[in-house]
Amino acid sequence: MNVTALLLADSRFPGGGHVHSGGLEEAASRGLVRTEADLPAFLRNRLRTAGALAAVFAAAAARPDPDWLLLDAELDARTPSEAQRKASRAQGRATSRAARLMSPLVDALLAATPRPHHPVILGALVGVPVDAALTAAYLAVSGPASASVRLLGLDPLRVNAIVAGLASDITSVAREAAADRHPADLPAPGSPGLDVLAEEHDRHHREEVRLFVS
Repeated sequence: MNVTALLLADSRFPGGGHVHSGGLEEAASRGLVRTEADLPAFLRNRLRTAGALAAVFAAAAARPDPDWLLLDAELDARTPSEAQRKASRAQGRATSRAARLMSPLVDALLAATPRPHHPVILGALVGVPVDAALTAAYLAVSGPASASVRLLGLDPLRVNAIVAGLASDITSVAREAAADRHPADLPAPGSPGLDVLAEEHDRHHREEVRLFVS
């Protein structure tokens, strides 16, 4: 991975990822994830759906001369949950603000699409399709994994071991995502379950205090 990809995948990057749980908070509130034993299945399913979708678009945005506006629209069309779209754009905007001093590409992307989806800005910054896909795939599981420690008090050493155990799955998703395709032909892996969790979390977040935005 190139250095930019490492920076973006680092939890210390000030891109706002720490306020998003990727559906983990709602899953925990429903008792779907309680212990370390429950976490691998949740993370693996998220990786193969929302994570794979993010990886596909991050890779596409990292190719030479990408049509960022088209990619943004195509990703919108593949994200049926309004709450998921809002979360992706919030992270995209936060990442853009944090990265403006890193690359002149950020201003060009914001001129094309002022509120970019998170995978699109990731790809634009990384510039190498497989590295961009790997970054997006990793963030799809590392964010919820970190949230599980804060929400449920899970053992951080065990949680990190769980993420490490997904290494081959993360690599596989990234390699599949890096295949060169026209934006209109990009796949649309999704999860109705995650969409429901996102919509319910958004509703609950407006009604009561929640630790995470999404």
